[in-house]
Amino acid sequence: MANLKHRRSQNIAGDFYVDSSCIDCDTCRWMAPEIFDHQDSQSAVYNQPQDRLQRSRAMQALLSCPTASIGTLEKPTDIKAIQEQFPLLVADNVYHCGYHAESSYGAASYLVQRPEGNILVDSPRFAPSLVKQIENMGGIRYMYLTHRDDVADHEKYHQHFQCDRILHIDDISTGTKSVEIQLQGVEPYQLAADVLIIPVAGHTKGHTVLLYQEKFLFSGDHLAWSADLQQLLAFRNACWYSWTELGKSMAKLATYNFEWVLPGHGRRFNSDRATMQQQMRKCLEYIDRFS
Repeated sequence: MANLKHRRSQNIAGDFYVDSSCIDCDTCRWMAPEIFDHQDSQSAVYNQPQDRLQRSRAMQALLSCPTASIGTLEKPTDIKAIQEQFPLLVADNVYHCGYHAESSYGAASYLVQRPEGNILVDSPRFAPSLVKQIENMGGIRYMYLTHRDDVADHEKYHQHFQCDRILHIDDISTGTKSVEIQLQGVEPYQLAADVLIIPVAGHTKGHTVLLYQEKFLFSGDHLAWSADLQQLLAFRNACWYSWTELGKSMAKLATYNFEWVLPGHGRRFNSDRATMQQQMRKCLEYIDRFS
């Protein structure tokens, strides 16, 4: 729970606030940009909710904050109703799970609802209210893990839903050695007719991305939209394996068609395919500048 005694002085007066435990993961700022802003290396409330929609988004960010650093002066009476809004619809049958985990540094996770079986992309916190909602949506058939950093509560989800977990063998560690499907090599893996997993070494050696229906790209920590640079890019300062290999992987990824980039960290991006291809070229140019 957020601690009022540690309320940051940068918060504007009012009900919502951020305390000093904030880890600057950016979750609240992209979930409710009209409420939260970046001030002195942490988040803060710069505008109190002005209507029901803004309050709903602020509460969604509160529940998703991985460190429970967002609080309210008044005890919220709408908490149950907000909990029932998760997972949050992104587009079509793709949902944002919320409930980001501190162990994943606040990475986003997603649920793809499919008649053939739902896919959970990376792991949110194992929150009872979220688990109940996922049960209502048909459970989980596969738990796809993009890479070693964002596995969070994967074991709890596996035990509860009896889902098969998927992770590349080069990112397997002690905590994930029991993963059911361990991918190998550099060739794409066709999980289903509409689901393709593509190895993209760089951020980590075993990083992969998932392309769904040639429309949604779940990119983990490989690719994201930069709010500062206003373009797609890779994280140069968070490349734990090889920047050179990341460049090669990105060039390979640029040959695929997609309309959405849904990352673990960084911002989402949605456009027509022509614009997406243009953005991928800009990303490759960015990588070349730092190679």
